[in-house]
Amino acid sequence: MSGLACPWLCGAYPYPSGFFKFPSSNTTTCSSVPAFIIYCSNSQFTPQGPGPGSSQTDLKFVLHDALDAFGVNTTHARIAREGFCSQIRKLSDIERGTSICINRGVDLGQAALHIAAEDDSLISHSSVPLPVADFLERLDHLSMEYCSRYSSSFKSSPEHFIRCLETYLYVNKGFRRTGERNQSEPRALYLHSVLTHRFGSASLLSLIYSEILKMLRLWGLLSFDIEVFFPHDSFSSPRGYCKQKMKESDQSHVMTKQSLLVEMLKDLKDAFWPFQLDHTKSPFLRAARAANCSESANDSEESAFELASVKASLHRLQRGVWTSVRFGDMRRALSACEHLILLQTDPKELRDYGGLLYHCGFYKEAFQYLTLYQDRKKESFGLIDNVEEEEALEKLIIRLNLILMEEGWSPPSDNRSFLRNSSEPW
Repeated sequence: MSGLACPWLCGAYPYPSGFFKFPSSNTTTCSSVPAFIIYCSNSQFTPQGPGPGSSQTDLKFVLHDALDAFGVNTTHARIAREGFCSQIRKLSDIERGTSICINRGVDLGQAALHIAAEDDSLISHSSVPLPVADFLERLDHLSMEYCSRYSSSFKSSPEHFIRCLETYLYVNKGFRRTGERNQSEPRALYLHSVLTHRFGSASLLSLIYSEILKMLRLWGLLSFDIEVFFPHDSFSSPRGYCKQKMKESDQSHVMTKQSLLVEMLKDLKDAFWPFQLDHTKSPFLRAARAANCSESANDSEESAFELASVKASLHRLQRGVWTSVRFGDMRRALSACEHLILLQTDPKELRDYGGLLYHCGFYKEAFQYLTLYQDRKKESFGLIDNVEEEEALEKLIIRLNLILMEEGWSPPSDNRSFLRNSSEPW
């Protein structure tokens, strides 16, 4: 039964006893009775409970402690995670629905750089952390430089100001949107890289645009309201428009603090998801299919290229080499999932994280997250929106039950570790 799991990360490690459990004073909840508590480094979060009478369950993320157990120093990753948590603690219900152009509690620039700092520490193993403060200063410098170049635009019409700002951002500074073929380019998905290379995703360009507006407002230089138009196609760049001329059709293009963070993290999750083939399926369904828990009608029609790609990916993983973006990156996929769960936006993130944990050999934790997702869905009276996903989920939970009964709640002994400090195949 142990052969059912792909040994991409090893679950055969003794759980460290030193989980920090310091409660945070500003934790935002929508119910007095929590469904579960997540312990992450030295941060405690209580996601929204489904209603009275629920029992409390303590859950723990596995990534940092598992890496520590295999000799990978996660000090910088933990500090970065705490920095991210310190920002999202400020996400009240009102703040979650606030436009990114309104300056309130959450600092999106800091949150994005803390995400980048954690992932950088996971893949570089550098003894020096990513200089978040330096990149924040670089972000602020964009606003100061705009003031020196286009000071006359503050006395002009909103339309003229927007033209000047976009000329500065997209022409003078050379920021550009990733093309359709480069949606998963790693340097386009992290704020520090976008500030350096000026090549980024729609979500990060929107963040930079809104941060410039935020600083100009703080300095009292704007006397009118401007909104950022977030593009939903694969080639347009974020644009500004006068809020007073906003149309009803523009509502879907307005990004809130919560939706922008989710967009950034989902970009990372999609880019580094270890099962990259067949993007018509959800990430979870692709993971379930890799575990043979999903029936596929197109197995006989798979191209030789797809089969060769899968074999190449598995071969690299079995050698302990981190895979390229095309074949995913398990560590950064887990990191993105954990960040998304902390945002407490979509219960499906629990399911997707559980699917990854199964492939890592963390069967007990995978079972806990998958069953918690089922409980959350039942208690919210949610309808089944995808029959294939639900069937795959049921099969995966049944398989986990069988594994855990046979193994006695312990990971398989023949798992090989891919959490070690392996060198990058650059």
